[in-house]
Amino acid sequence: MQYSEGTIGRVFTLRLEDNERVPGCIEQFAKNHNIRAAFCTLIGGIDNGTLITGPENGDAPTIKAMHLPITNAHEVAGLGTLFPNESGEPVLHMHAALGRDGKTHTGCIRPGLDVWLIGEVIIMEILNTDMLRKEDTRSGFELLTKG
Repeated sequence: MQYSEGTIGRVFTLRLEDNERVPGCIEQFAKNHNIRAAFCTLIGGIDNGTLITGPENGDAPTIKAMHLPITNAHEVAGLGTLFPNESGEPVLHMHAALGRDGKTHTGCIRPGLDVWLIGEVIIMEILNTDMLRKEDTRSGFELLTKG
């Protein structure tokens, strides 16, 4: 386990609008407001895009993600963390549950999803933490690592 202790800084409330793309718009907001690290929540509506719903085979030496296309409006509830990568760029890692017509899809929003009508986001800045996302050669993912 790696860990870092921090404190809560600023708290931002965002209203994302129709067709804004997450995670890109949240990462751009973080960049514009000098947010290095944060905890993020998202509720509202999501429309077109792609959700990662797991690896094809969790035991395979090479991880191959399963991509689920999302079409039509879905309700969304998501939680995520925002930390810089090795280049200092903010990267949001958020998992969300998307529901429509009694069916739910859950996964990572990294490939991008469009807001449908409204997305409400709370960003709680984390100060004095030295965690960052470093590329893991085995998985190919940028994993949260003590800096």
